[in-house]
Amino acid sequence: MAKHKHIHLNKSLGQHFLKDDYVLTQIYESILENTQGLPLLEVGPGAGALSGYLQEQKKYKLVEFDSRWVKHLKEEYPDLQDEIIQADFLQASLKEFFDEPFAVVGNFPYNISSQIVFKIIDNKETVPVMLGMFQKEMARRICAKEGSKEFGIITVLTQLFYETTYLFDVPREAFNPPPKVMSGVMVMKRRKTDFAVNPVFFKTMVKLAFNQRRKTLRNSLKQYINNDEVKALEVFNLRPEQVSLDGLINLANILELYN
Repeated sequence: MAKHKHIHLNKSLGQHFLKDDYVLTQIYESILENTQGLPLLEVGPGAGALSGYLQEQKKYKLVEFDSRWVKHLKEEYPDLQDEIIQADFLQASLKEFFDEPFAVVGNFPYNISSQIVFKIIDNKETVPVMLGMFQKEMARRICAKEGSKEFGIITVLTQLFYETTYLFDVPREAFNPPPKVMSGVMVMKRRKTDFAVNPVFFKTMVKLAFNQRRKTLRNSLKQYINNDEVKALEVFNLRPEQVSLDGLINLANILELYN
């Protein structure tokens, strides 16, 4: 197994660390451009490659699950002693980190990347911006548009509350050890105005539709089609990935009204 400064990398925790200064600079500059002075919480800093760029920020904290890396970070960045927190981000109460809204940034462990996104969505009033690196396939899915094969459940549930943008690719060679997959950096920014839809019903409908994505909506959502006027809607002849976010929101409002 690969080592970094005498610490074994834990592949079960998705530990592949960036070593490319150009890529790190790209990520750092993207963070400054997109977070615009918000406090920063870096999730999963590991060996601290990105932390070296962020350490001068006025309001900056790091949360790391692996105790070995917490010890390393405190030795590497002694001025950040009080800002380095050992915790499981997925289990933590995000309001404990700052007493104001903040941005979540980092080179996220790929094995929990979708869970991180849903954690942020659940805390959308606390986290107006998320910028980080994911497996490229996941980042592309989150930022996808209707009509593409990547457009799915996580796309729609994220874009209901956040505007998403894919920023750039990160090659395998930028890591130690190199992962088997390509990586990509993306940003999520909280929408200024929420869509007029019941998010609970919308989530239920979207999951039902996309869990049977090869079927038309007429088949996957048949339990909701109880009205002749609704039954006549042309949208039911489409598969879910062929319908835009606005279209799915409109459909959810119609179905909830008649159920």
